[in-house]
Amino acid sequence: MKLFVTGVAGQLGHDVMNELDKRGYEGVGSDLAPQYSGIQDGSAVTRMPYVSVDITDAAAVEKAITEAGVDGVVHCAAWTAVDAAEDEDKQEIVRRVNVLGTENIAKVCKKLGIKMMYLSTDYVFDGQGTTPWEPDCKAYKPLNVYGQTKLDGELAVYHNVDKFFIIRIAWVFGKNGKNFIKTMLNVAKTHDTLKVVNDQIGTPTYTYDLARLMVDMIQTDKYGYYHATNEGGYISWYDFTKEIFRQAVELGHTEYAEDKVTVLPVTTAEYGISKAARPFNSRLDKKKLVENGFTPLPNWQDALSRYLKEIEF
Repeated sequence: MKLFVTGVAGQLGHDVMNELDKRGYEGVGSDLAPQYSGIQDGSAVTRMPYVSVDITDAAAVEKAITEAGVDGVVHCAAWTAVDAAEDEDKQEIVRRVNVLGTENIAKVCKKLGIKMMYLSTDYVFDGQGTTPWEPDCKAYKPLNVYGQTKLDGELAVYHNVDKFFIIRIAWVFGKNGKNFIKTMLNVAKTHDTLKVVNDQIGTPTYTYDLARLMVDMIQTDKYGYYHATNEGGYISWYDFTKEIFRQAVELGHTEYAEDKVTVLPVTTAEYGISKAARPFNSRLDKKKLVENGFTPLPNWQDALSRYLKEIEF
């Protein structure tokens, strides 16, 4: 199997390339930069073929994917700066990347008759209530520009590709890039009190685990919509932060102990308004994975433990 992977300078694309390599499959990585610009950790993504592609350029996309001679495309590239997407001067480029770029890839996959896997988000829903969102639910109502563009990207895939997988994820963390865990660990180095929201509920997703599922999935013909986060139950960002620090202390980082850093639970309203509205309910129903024979991701607590041992902090 040979796959074209976009966004390899990001958290997920990096791990997908490594997962392909572990299984002896071929991967062609792509991103916007002239050369691979992610972490130089000696992993497969730094050694496998790389192509610089502006996904908003339809001709460039068709040329790159066609010449790569692949069996499918794993589309991880996206504009993910949620607050910045609200800026009027950024909204056009956000749409070009998340919608036009996705549509360009989808049309090439359709033309070549190959599979396409698109990574989406819980932000396509309105984040209300407490019931977990089901993958085939069509009650879309994005709260912000980012969510709307990711939904429009989903629709571009749905309307253009026959053999597609759309996977919605949430609260992503990985080795290659910025994420909530790294932010909390860094902020705690300079602040002895942190306020973290406790009324936004979801489950974290470790890209290392997700990449395994994605490669499992794209080898099948079980197309459609899926939800994939780690197992272990639904939590708040406050709960997540407390566990991050607890595990950090277990690893010998006593600077994160409760007598050194106080974590205070606050509501979203108390925390303050951000540019982009955030969903309160990011619970994703993942039963469809098991129903279709896929192995769920491990518990998020275990994923966090493995991740903290991987990074330097």
